[in-house]
Amino acid sequence: MRKRKLSSLGLIIKHRLSELNMTQRELARLVGSSEAYIYLITTGDRSGNKYLDSIGEVLNIDLKKKHI
Repeated sequence: MRKRKLSSLGLIIKHRLSELNMTQRELARLVGSSEAYIYLITTGDRSGNKYLDSIGEVLNIDLKKKHI
């Protein structure tokens, strides 16, 4: 199975997860989502609008301003 290319939002999330030494699994648990859905957000297959505020809070960044 090939890894899918990350969206611009996905790159921001992945970079911040790395800075915080946090996994997608931990992020998913903290925002009340599944790890698979977080992955779909990072690849751009889902907008993640329902979770953007929560993800931003956990990662301490404003994703609404950075998300195009």
